[in-house]
Formats: sequence, C-alpha cells, structure tokens
Amino acid sequence: MSSPPRGEITAQLEPVVAEAVSRMGFDLEELGVQQAGRRRLVKVVIDSDDGVGLDDISGVSREVSKVLDEHEHVLAGSYTLEVTSPGVDRPLTRPRHWRRARYRLVKVRLVGGEKVVARVGAADDDGVTVLVGGDLRRLAYRDVERAVVEVEFQQPPAEDLVKLERAAGGVPPQGDDREDTEESR
Repeated sequence: MSSPPRGEITAQLEPVVAEAVSRMGFDLEELGVQQAGRRRLVKVVIDSDDGVGLDDISGVSREVSKVLDEHEHVLAGSYTLEVTSPGVDRPLTRPRHWRRARYRLVKVRLVGGEKVVARVGAADDDGVTVLVGGDLRRLAYRDVERAVVEVEFQQPPAEDLVKLERAAGGVPPQGDDREDTEESR
C-alpha cells in the first residue's frame, strides 16, 4: 500500500494536530512531515504568549502522539515525533509573533528595500510600534518584507523601554525619561 505524497499528508494531519496543540494552550506554528529512512519524521513547532518550557514540550508531545496514533493510516507506517519551539531566527510573520517579541531588538527589511534595526513595542492586528534610533515609528505589517529577532547579550536600555511603554499608554508622560531608569535610583 503506498502512502499519499508528503504535502498531502501534512494537509490531512494539520487540522487534528492543530486542535490537539490548541487544547494544550499553544499555537501550532509549523507542521512538517518528511521521510527519514523507513520512518517518517513529524516535526511540530509550538509557541505561546508565555513561552514554551520542557514540561510543555513533553505534554504536547504526548497529546500529539495520541492524535497521530489515531490517524496512523495517513502516515502509513512508523514515525518519529519531534516537538519543539521556534528558534530565535524564525521570521516574524504574524501579529502574535510581534507581540511575543515585545522589547526585543529586530532586524527589519521593508518592502521598498529599507533596512532598520528596531526595538519592538506594542503590536496589534495591523502593525507594530517600533523604536528606531531613539524615534518611535509605526510599521504596517504589509510594509514588512522580512523581520527577525536579533540576539542580544545584555538588557535593553531602560530609556528605550520607557519610551515604548509611554507610546503604548503604560507610563504617564511626565518628567525626564531618566527618572525611571535603574541608574538613577
């Protein structure tokens, strides 16, 4: 008995895997099925606003495994399941990705070719407020060609965080920005 093509397998499994992942309180970011020798490798990438821990991976893995066992006819054979969280190099392609990257530094390439490095502020369904070179700027998602989180090895400047909070309405705009920094205490 031959199995359906890989893309068709993914299309058949995606709704049931997404439902299982959702029941556990996570978003299905990616589902991939590929041949790995005599077995299939089923890769499930999950995320949430609160992040993903090892216990979360284990719980989701058990739930997805049950679902895959119920749909073993789609896989047509044995499989290896890999459940993981997205890496920092994952492109920011959905509003929820931008919300989860709040206060992080991102590298953005805009549709017109302009490249900026910005700190992420408040995000909604249409766009995001970013801090570029000390100035607040609104980016519509439709104008973003590609965006990825930059790895930082130190805390973001407190002044940047204050500006972004004020832009989101989280801190009343009063006095010098420095009064809210750790250094001034």
